[in-house]
Amino acid sequence: MPSKIVPVVMCGGAGTRLWPVSRDTMPKQFISLLGQDSTFQRAMRLLSDTTVFAPAIVITNVEYRFTVQEQLQTIGVSAQIVLEPTRRDSAAAVAAATELALARDEHAIVGVFAADHVVQDGALFVATCRKAGIVAQQGHVVTIGIPPSHPATGYGYIRPGEEIGDGARRVAAFVEKPDAPRAAQYLLDGYLWNSGNFIFDAATMRSELEAFEPDVLAPVAEAVAKAKPDLDFVLLDAAAFTAAKKISIDYAVMERTRKAAVVAGGFGWSDVGGWSAVWDLSDKDAQGNVIDGRGYVLDGSNNLVRSEESLVAVIGLDEIAVIATRDAVLVTPKARTDKVKDMVALITSKGESEAGAHREIQRPWGKYLSIDMGSRHQVKRITVKPGGVLSLQKHYHRAEHWIVVRGTAEVTRNDETIVVHENESIYLPIGCVHRMANPGKIPLELIEVQVGSYLGEDDIVRIEDIYKRV
Repeated sequence: MPSKIVPVVMCGGAGTRLWPVSRDTMPKQFISLLGQDSTFQRAMRLLSDTTVFAPAIVITNVEYRFTVQEQLQTIGVSAQIVLEPTRRDSAAAVAAATELALARDEHAIVGVFAADHVVQDGALFVATCRKAGIVAQQGHVVTIGIPPSHPATGYGYIRPGEEIGDGARRVAAFVEKPDAPRAAQYLLDGYLWNSGNFIFDAATMRSELEAFEPDVLAPVAEAVAKAKPDLDFVLLDAAAFTAAKKISIDYAVMERTRKAAVVAGGFGWSDVGGWSAVWDLSDKDAQGNVIDGRGYVLDGSNNLVRSEESLVAVIGLDEIAVIATRDAVLVTPKARTDKVKDMVALITSKGESEAGAHREIQRPWGKYLSIDMGSRHQVKRITVKPGGVLSLQKHYHRAEHWIVVRGTAEVTRNDETIVVHENESIYLPIGCVHRMANPGKIPLELIEVQVGSYLGEDDIVRIEDIYKRV
C-alpha cells in the first residue's frame, strides 16, 4: 500500500506580477483572484484529501503567519505552520520540510507544492500525486510535468527520457525558459512544462542535499532540531537557519540529481503568473470581457476589468487589463502584463510606498485602513475581530481619538478600564498607556483620528502583546 504523502506548501513569496492587488503586505497567494477562496486556500482544500495526503506542513515567514492561520481556519483545514526566520530560497525550505517529515516517519514521502498555483481538475490532480508518490517510494525525485497547451515562453520545460514504469519517465533534461520558436519546437518534441511541484522520498532528498549542498542541509537540520513553539506556530532557530546557503532547490538538487523522474499531469494547471492568466482562467461575458467589481465595458472585447471600490468605465478598447485598487491603477495591454514586474521595480526605485504596501493592513487582531493623511493627522478605519486584543502600548509623538461605529470596545487607558459603545468616543493623550479589545461576538469597527508631530507605525512602544510582537 503506498504511503500517504506529507504535503508541504511553500507560502512566502510576494507575487509582484499581479500588482497592484498583490504586494508585500498581502501577496497573491492570499488574495481571492478566482472565486471566494484564495489560491492558498484552494491548494489546501485539495491537499486535505486524507486518502492520499497526511497532515500538511505550511512553510511561511513571520510576517504572514497570522494570515496563513486565519485562512486555514476559514476553510476548516488544519496544518503545521512552520516559520522561516529569514528568507533563504527554496532549497532551505525543502530541507526543513524534509527534516520535519523524517521526524514524523523515517519512510516519509513528501510533496512540495506552491501556494499560488491553481488546477482545474482537482480529482485528477490528486490521482497524479498518488501516482507520483508510488514512483517516489522507489527512490526517485518526481516532478510533475504539464502537457503544454501552447508554446509558452514564461515556463521552464522538461525533456522526458526513458520510461521507468508506473506512468513515469526519467528526466532527460530541465530546460530554461525558451524563446517563441524554441517553445514551438518543444511542443512538437513532447516536452512538458515544469510546474515546480515535486514529490520525493524524504530520506532520498536528504542524501541528495547532503551530497550536493551540505551548506544547506547541515544548518537547516540544526535549525529544525532547535526549533521552538511560538503560539500555534513552529519557529525555526534563527541563527542556524540564517547560516544556510541561499539557493533554489532547482539548482541545488533537481538539475543535478540522477534520480529525477517526471509524471505528466493533464489536470489543467496554471501558476497564475500575470493578469493575462487571470483573464484566461475567469468566466467571461458574451464579448469575452471579465469584470470583477464596479466595472463596465462599452464597445470593447476580451478585456479584464477589476476594481476594489472605484467605478471603472472602458470604451472602445480591446485586449486590455485595468486593475484599480484603493490607491493605485494599472492599465496595460494583456499581451504586456509580463512587464508589470518591471513597473513595480520602477515605482519602487522612485520611493512610492504603493509598490509594496496596501492601504489596508492585516493584523492578527483584525485590520486597519488608512482613510486620510496629512502632515499632522491620520484617519484610520479599524476592525477588530471578536476576541481580538491590540497590544498594550504608548506613543511618544501622537494622541488618538477613537469613535466606535459598530460593536463594543473595552479600552484600557493607564489605570482605567472603560467600555465604549456605538456612537461613543474616547480620547488617548500622548504618552498614555492604552489597549483596545473586542469582548463582543461581532466585529468591532471604529474610526481612529491621530494627531501629532510624527505618525509613523514605528512610534508604537509595545509593552505587552498576546501575539508576542513585543
